[in-house]
Amino acid sequence: VYHCNEGHAAFIGLERLREYIQNDNLDFPEALEVVRASSLFTTHTPVPAGHDAFDEGLLRKYIGHYPQRLKIDWETMMGLGKINGADVNEKFSMSILAANISQNVNGVSMLHGKVSQDIFSNMYPGYLPEELHVSYVTNGVHYPTWTAKEWKAIHAKVFGPEFQTHHYDKKCFEGIYKVSDADIWNTRKTLKKTLIDAVKEKLSDPAISNHYSPSQVVTIKETLRDDVLTIGFARRFATYKRATLLFSDLDRLDAIVNNPEMPVQFFFAGKAHPADKAGQDLIRQIVEISKQDRFIGKIVFIPGYDISLAKRLVQGVDVWLNNPTRPQEASGTSGEKAAMNGVMHFSVLDGWWVEGYKPGAGWALPLERTYDDQGYQNELDAATIYTTIENEIAPLYYDIDKTTGRAEGWIECVRNTVAQVACNFTTNRMLTDYVNQYYAPQSVRVGSLVADNYKVAREIAAWKKHVRKEWNDIAVVSYTQPDSAYELSPSKELKAEVVLNIGSLNPEDIGVEMLFATSDNKGKLHIQNKTDFQVVEVHDGVVKYQASILPERTGMYQVATRIYPKNPLLPHRQDFGLVRWL
Repeated sequence: VYHCNEGHAAFIGLERLREYIQNDNLDFPEALEVVRASSLFTTHTPVPAGHDAFDEGLLRKYIGHYPQRLKIDWETMMGLGKINGADVNEKFSMSILAANISQNVNGVSMLHGKVSQDIFSNMYPGYLPEELHVSYVTNGVHYPTWTAKEWKAIHAKVFGPEFQTHHYDKKCFEGIYKVSDADIWNTRKTLKKTLIDAVKEKLSDPAISNHYSPSQVVTIKETLRDDVLTIGFARRFATYKRATLLFSDLDRLDAIVNNPEMPVQFFFAGKAHPADKAGQDLIRQIVEISKQDRFIGKIVFIPGYDISLAKRLVQGVDVWLNNPTRPQEASGTSGEKAAMNGVMHFSVLDGWWVEGYKPGAGWALPLERTYDDQGYQNELDAATIYTTIENEIAPLYYDIDKTTGRAEGWIECVRNTVAQVACNFTTNRMLTDYVNQYYAPQSVRVGSLVADNYKVAREIAAWKKHVRKEWNDIAVVSYTQPDSAYELSPSKELKAEVVLNIGSLNPEDIGVEMLFATSDNKGKLHIQNKTDFQVVEVHDGVVKYQASILPERTGMYQVATRIYPKNPLLPHRQDFGLVRWL
């Protein structure tokens, strides 16, 4: 199975088509069946604008020779990357290409899977987004790479011997509850001190520390403390990540960082794409604010962001802050890395945090927007962040037992973060999901397609060609169904009948189904029930289909019937996307 990781990798499909056509003497439709069956497309982009698309002229310049290699015309090849291959003004989308040459498509979190269904819905106009074959595998992170050695030593003692080779086993992580308060508290303090030492070293390096003057560096180094609640924000500086949201109300932020009883310090780090001026401006704004007298040494932008510093940050801060614009965080992984180290996550419920959030193991801003206006939403989210830090996070951290010198409530949250959150987001879990959901089933299917000199692949291609040729000639002879808006009652049997003239097609080639749907408060349809029609009579190409439904519950539903090509050899409906609503 070939895993096409993001749309820009999709040209692999064209080359594989060429190999099957030239080396195995398959025609284009037959080769496409094999390539699709053995390809998986993972999309990482949660907004339509983020999907690469190119003018047709550019494609002609670089791959104008490919139709000849594939033994097809230019329009057919363009159709692999467009909704309408004949439209010269439509750009060639790498994501559409990837979806067309792959049997399955997945997003990288549960929410992103749903968002991706909406993004790709225009490829399959006969289906609702929720019906599409687009699912998800939530990203995970590599425990050995991102977990501090201090934690690894502790985990090795309490997670059990099987953890060394099976660290996807969630039960292993529950061993953290056996670790003493003292060990957890001291480990967290040690890692924070290591981070602060690394920050001071970065600031002292004149080769990379050009944001601050020498006197400002001295002040920052003298101000930083390892006994202060420390919140980290480090990532690529894209505008949707709202890096400056924390600075919406500087006076309130001033009160938080300079609270004499419960002070807070913030570490920012990251880079913007060289061509992303808006992202670079965000960094500039943060640096300038951090230089103000009231924030110097309390808010620090750390220079020289690299993988070494990234590790120090996810291991050393107390809380990891993430506040993307909903729902533009496909997954996010920095918070997962932090959780491996007992660092609690504070984020908008977006990306992986929709699945990861557990009360008592982090904090969350609501999943749904309150305002359509982004300015209003930013203001509300910033206020929520301030309030949560002031009323929940800081009081929990500073609720220190005078006898032990430790915050027992905070320590319990650290345990919960490891046992209930981190355990679900390992690379092993991610790979296991890919194997079970995609690699193994697709491997079995492609094996059946290529056996006996591609016998099944050739049969499917020939069947699709025949159905496509006859599809537009299918005629509705008669059709009886309930009104489009229908009130269902469990005591009221519902009957429907469709008579089709299907010409030379076989009755089993055509599926007929009735759908019952309701609308949510945003006007989006959701299917509540589907009922298949059964063939009851066949005569000279005219087929009578009937359905009888006894509803399980009452309610007002929108009712409609559609026909579609039906073949048990297809992996899912969108593999052959012809559909007609009656």
